[in-house]
Amino acid sequence: MEFLQQLKIKNGNHGTSTGLNWFESHSVVIESFSPVDGKLIASVSSTDKESYSKVISQAQKAFVEWRSWPAPKRGEVVRQIGEALRKNKEPLGKLVSYEMGKSLQEGYGEVQEMIDICDLAVGLSRQLHGLTMHSERPAHRMYEQWHPLGIVGIISAFNFPVAVWSWNSMIGWVCGNVCIWKPSEKTPLCAVACQQIIAEVFEKNNVPEGVSGLIVGHRDVGEWMSNDARIPLVSATGSTRMGKAVGAAVGARLGRSLLELGGNNAIIISENADLSIAILGSIFGAVGTAGQRCTSTRRLIIHEKIYDDVKEKLVAAYKQLKIGNPLNEHNHVGPLIDTDAVKLYLQSTEECKKEGGKFIVESGVLQGDGYESGCYVKPCIAEAKPDYKIVQHETFAPILYLLKYKTIDEAIEIQNGVPQGLSSSIMTLNIREAEKFLSHAGSDCGIANVNIGTSGAEIGGAFGGEKETGGGRESGSDAWKAYMRRQTNTINYSDNLPLAQGIKFDL
Repeated sequence: MEFLQQLKIKNGNHGTSTGLNWFESHSVVIESFSPVDGKLIASVSSTDKESYSKVISQAQKAFVEWRSWPAPKRGEVVRQIGEALRKNKEPLGKLVSYEMGKSLQEGYGEVQEMIDICDLAVGLSRQLHGLTMHSERPAHRMYEQWHPLGIVGIISAFNFPVAVWSWNSMIGWVCGNVCIWKPSEKTPLCAVACQQIIAEVFEKNNVPEGVSGLIVGHRDVGEWMSNDARIPLVSATGSTRMGKAVGAAVGARLGRSLLELGGNNAIIISENADLSIAILGSIFGAVGTAGQRCTSTRRLIIHEKIYDDVKEKLVAAYKQLKIGNPLNEHNHVGPLIDTDAVKLYLQSTEECKKEGGKFIVESGVLQGDGYESGCYVKPCIAEAKPDYKIVQHETFAPILYLLKYKTIDEAIEIQNGVPQGLSSSIMTLNIREAEKFLSHAGSDCGIANVNIGTSGAEIGGAFGGEKETGGGRESGSDAWKAYMRRQTNTINYSDNLPLAQGIKFDL
C-alpha cells in the first residue's frame, strides 16, 4: 500500500532503535497482521536483552547532553516534529487505521492529537515555572525549581498506538528527559513509523543519539523496564491487571509510575436532558474505535421516566450503523484488534445473559465478504443491573449496558459503584443536577463532563482517572510535573549563619 511506502515500512523492519540507529536483534520476530483484512503488513524483530542494554546505555549518555540544552531549544525540536507530523498526517493516519482497525477519521484524529501535543509542549518549553517564597531568616531567599528525571520509560497500548506515546514523549523531551518507548506488540509498525519520522528531525538538529529509544517486544520487555532502576519513571497505559504489575515492580525499587489504566465509563441521562445530544454522545462513546477506548461509554444510567424513549431511539440509531473496512470513510465501526478480543466480546455477552441481561440489540460476529479477518462484531445493547459482575468489568468491545434510576443521588451512586474511575458524563439542562455531579459529592472520576460524552478529551486538560484507573495524569495542565523532580533552594546572602530552632554554637 502506498502509505506504507511513504512511511518506509517494509517487511523486516528492525524493532530496536536509539533514534538514529537500528539494531539487529536475535530474539523472536513479531508479525503484524491487520484486523481489517487479516493480511500480514510486515514483521519486526523484537528486542533482546543485549540490544535493550544498548538502548538504555545510549539513553543515559544522551541525557547528560540533552538536559543541558535550553528548554526553548528543546521546544524548537519538538516544534519541528509537529511540522513533520503535519506532512505525514495522511499516511500515518492510514497506518494507524489499518494496523489498529479504528476508523480513518479516528486515525487522522490520533495524528492530530500528536500535532496538538507538540504545540502545547512548545509553549510549555518557555513555562517550566518554579516558585519563590519568603524565608523566615533575614537576608535569605528561597525558591523551588524543577529538574528533569532522566530516562522516561513509556509503555503504550494498541488502541492509541501513537497518541499516548506523544503525550509522554513531547512533554518529557521539553522537560529535558530522554524517552524509551515500548509500544504494544499488536501495533509495532506505527511505532517504527514514528521513530523514522522523528529521526529525520533529530538528525537535522544534531540531537544526541539516544534521546528517543524504541524497544518492541512482549511482556518480558515491559518487565525489564519496570524493574530497571536506571529508569526513574515508567508511564504505562493498558489494563488494570498490567498496571498493578508495573506499579508493584516500580514501587518495589522506589521508582515512579504514571498509570493510565482501565475505564468503565458511564453517562447519566437525566429526565431534563436534551435527548438529541444525549443519544449522539452515547452512540459515539459506545461504538467509536469499536468500543476499544479507555474512555468508551460502557454504561448508560437513564432516568426511569425517559428510559423507554431512550431505549427506542438507541435501537433505531444502531440499525443505521455501518460496520466494515475502517479505511472506507462511510463506515462507522471497524474491527476489534484481533480474534482474542472477539473471544472476550463473546464471553462477556454470554456472561451478561447468564446474569439475567436482556439484549435489545443482539451481539454476534460478522462473516462473509469484507469480514474475512474474523475481527468484526456487532455493536450490541443489553438491559442490565448495576451489580452484575460483567457490568462491573471492563470489556474492550462495543457492548453497552442500560441501567435505570429514580433520583440523581441514585444515579451518582450507580456511576461511582464500579472499581474504575476514568471518565463520566451527565446529560442534563438542570443546573442543580449538573453542579451536584461535578461537586465533591458527585462523580469520583478523573474526568467529569456535562452535555458531552465520555470520549474526546482535549489536550489542554490533564488526562487520567482514579481508583483502578491508576491515578496518573498526562497531557495538559500541570501534568508536566510528573516528568520532573522538584528541588527547594535556599540562598544566604548575609554575612552570618542563623541556625534552625535558635541553636547557637560558640566557636
